[in-house]
Amino acid sequence: MKETIRQMLDRTWKRAIPYLSALAKWLILALVTGGICGAVGAAFHTGIHEAELLRGRFPWLLWCLPLAGVAIVAFYKLTRTEGQGTNNVIDVVHLGKGLPVLLLPAIFVGTVLTHLCGGSAGREGAALQMGGTIGYHVGGLFRLDDRDLRTATMVGMAAFFTALFGTPLAATVFAMMVISIGVFYHAAFLPCLTASLTAYGVSLLLGVAPTRFSVSAPGLELLTMLKVAALAALCALVSILFCRTIHFAEKQMARRIPNAWLRVVVGGLAVIALTLLCGTTDYNGAGMAIVTRAVEQGEAAPEAFLLKLLFTAVTLSAGFKGGEVVPSFFVGATFGCVAGPLLGLPPGFAAAVGLIAVFCGAVNCPLASTFLSVELFGAEGMLYFAVACGVSYMLSGYSGLYSSQTILYSKLKAQYINVHTNAHHASDQPGERQEERPAPKEDRAAAGKERSR
Repeated sequence: MKETIRQMLDRTWKRAIPYLSALAKWLILALVTGGICGAVGAAFHTGIHEAELLRGRFPWLLWCLPLAGVAIVAFYKLTRTEGQGTNNVIDVVHLGKGLPVLLLPAIFVGTVLTHLCGGSAGREGAALQMGGTIGYHVGGLFRLDDRDLRTATMVGMAAFFTALFGTPLAATVFAMMVISIGVFYHAAFLPCLTASLTAYGVSLLLGVAPTRFSVSAPGLELLTMLKVAALAALCALVSILFCRTIHFAEKQMARRIPNAWLRVVVGGLAVIALTLLCGTTDYNGAGMAIVTRAVEQGEAAPEAFLLKLLFTAVTLSAGFKGGEVVPSFFVGATFGCVAGPLLGLPPGFAAAVGLIAVFCGAVNCPLASTFLSVELFGAEGMLYFAVACGVSYMLSGYSGLYSSQTILYSKLKAQYINVHTNAHHASDQPGERQEERPAPKEDRAAAGKERSR
């Protein structure tokens, strides 16, 4: 009897060893990655904050934008990271491609210079790129294999996003979902969450305040829900406009001005001209003050969302660095603030709904967007935000900010399609794109064997 019990315990222990070793491996890696991302993220946040303060004190820095652009191009060429961006980070998870470690200082310096001199950009692009780079190379130090390096990249993405925005749950889900819509990388959940919480704690210790807004949601009513759904439908159209304008500007600038040095100078001069024409600096930098005013005070100019889109498209297509998420916050919040009252919604609450709905339509991540709404605005209006995310996700089609992102399942039915964003339309024949580009092996395994007929 004793022998039988001993054998059972031995067998149980042997079976438990792989799980315990994996748990230990990922917890250690997550703590290390989260700590590094928290520290670097805090430094990056401080750099952006100080750059914007300097630009406010010295408005003449706007005239230095073309020179800053030249410096950015030179730094990227010096570090041999030209052409690297968020899509490359996504490709690491998709295809196992590597990331150059010098991408970290390149995007750090490039984004700070862009904000210092008045380019219209956000921070999330830099967060995903720096976080992915840190996660990938920390994984290399741990001698992880190819599959685990992909998870380590997601861990870094989640941690750095959290360090900047203070949204650990949304960042965790976002990093796990943004790669392939329709596949949830469950194995990455614990390490991503652990790294996010670690980065959150480190960033708080280093003085980075989480992004939060004070907004009051109406009581749960059917009529209000219908109004929110209507606003979300409009925001889906705005998200399509946002994504297509960004991509159109990038293609046109690259085609018409192929020389990177000249392109960034022309783009910088264009931003200066637009600023002088508008007579305000509201559309330079990230614009979080305008977002806060729209959400908390219910105030926004009717043309603000279009002007921010124009400024951002010119800035990013010229070669300046940053991200599109914060500009999408700006566009969504200002549009919602203006359109919401026309539907009978309070302007501040409508601005919050617009922010989340446009973000959701642009990144195709309804669950992450819903969690983001809770962490930014509180859980009071969670059901309204969830409905807004669902409507925006469905009606935004197959457009998106990240062209390397894949959408594995149709938005209209439970059908496997495996397409890249911005390369498919609902009118396309089922299976057409799939035959042109086979699904990555890991996505096929995760999504199962279902295929479109």
